[in-house]
Amino acid sequence: MTHELCAREDNHQLSRRTLFKTLGTAIGAAAIAPRIAMGQTPGPATPPSTVTNPARDFGSGGSPVTYPDPDILNIDPRFGQLRRFNTPILRLWTGALWSEGPAWSSQGRYLLWSDIPNNRQLRYLEDDGRVTVFRSPSNNSNGNTFDFQGRQLSCEHLTRRVVRYENDGSVVVIADSYSGTHLIGPNDVVPHPDGSYWFTDLGAGGQLYEGTPDAAGGPSNPNGRLNPRLGQPPEIGTLTRALPANLYRVDPSGRVDLAVSEEQIGGGTNGLTFSPDYRKLYAVSAGVVHSFDVGGDNRCTNMRQFADFMVDGVMCRTDGIRCDVDGNLWCSSNAGENLGYSGVTVWSPEGELIGRIRLPEVCANVCFGGPERNRLFMAASQSLYAVYLNTQGAAPS
Repeated sequence: MTHELCAREDNHQLSRRTLFKTLGTAIGAAAIAPRIAMGQTPGPATPPSTVTNPARDFGSGGSPVTYPDPDILNIDPRFGQLRRFNTPILRLWTGALWSEGPAWSSQGRYLLWSDIPNNRQLRYLEDDGRVTVFRSPSNNSNGNTFDFQGRQLSCEHLTRRVVRYENDGSVVVIADSYSGTHLIGPNDVVPHPDGSYWFTDLGAGGQLYEGTPDAAGGPSNPNGRLNPRLGQPPEIGTLTRALPANLYRVDPSGRVDLAVSEEQIGGGTNGLTFSPDYRKLYAVSAGVVHSFDVGGDNRCTNMRQFADFMVDGVMCRTDGIRCDVDGNLWCSSNAGENLGYSGVTVWSPEGELIGRIRLPEVCANVCFGGPERNRLFMAASQSLYAVYLNTQGAAPS
């Protein structure tokens, strides 16, 4: 073998050794990466998320995440058209006891939501990110929305009624009874372009923590040991639940009609929303969504279960729901102790899961907001979260 040939052979062996060494380093790094992500070293090697250890800090002081946000999951290619590549999930505020009912005021450019046990409504100001107390006491309000005239509507647990705040500051009772019998605790309300309001009456008004118990002998106070008047105004504490947990429609004339009975849907109804064309009504019952066809006579027919809300074998029960302009349904998710499954699930109009948003807390309600109505606000347990999207909400929130 000549000297020149030996030199080429030595260089070839060296190149192979260098390649194997490089590959070995890469394979070794890949092998230990999952262990790093599980917290075996001080910092995660993968983008921090709800399922890494240490967990992601969603607040403004947390470390930046790489784009795309690791907690916004494409389940189906269709979801890629709805999400933004260069936006993170942010925790805007924390400090509530139980957050529900986010609603966006397009005129005021603020978001309000209910902290039910603390008997107050909170407001997030879009211009500088401040959060202030908007209304206290709020009569333990739950669901809120704004109608097509920009007026706020609220479902009050304590008084067991739906009210509307007029533009001049006065308050109007939209509904407090059906066929002469008092409501049991309205939960969610949505406006219709024809001037009507549709609301669910789930019965949470009889809770000690988020309202006040029934008078002695009522379903939530059968033995009369609880005093429903403690800590309440003098007119509170006399109501007793006497209606099922129905869904109602308030006609523009003020008449309250039964839309869907508790017996019909097989349980009380919770969150609700309309499809973009208002031909379908979606209503939550027992943590899943049912859809109804809405006819010209406002009758709800053809009830069917929209989806089973099982994700990877985990039940992701929903509460609050909203539609985007394409008819996709954005649903809050309560997966209990199943880390990484609470937050938001997103479903096509056909009931197919297309995307997920993971939060470190149980999410109760969602709404679309922001000046362009392209920001999803999520009321989750003690906190308020938000993320920008590549779609818009279908109706006032």
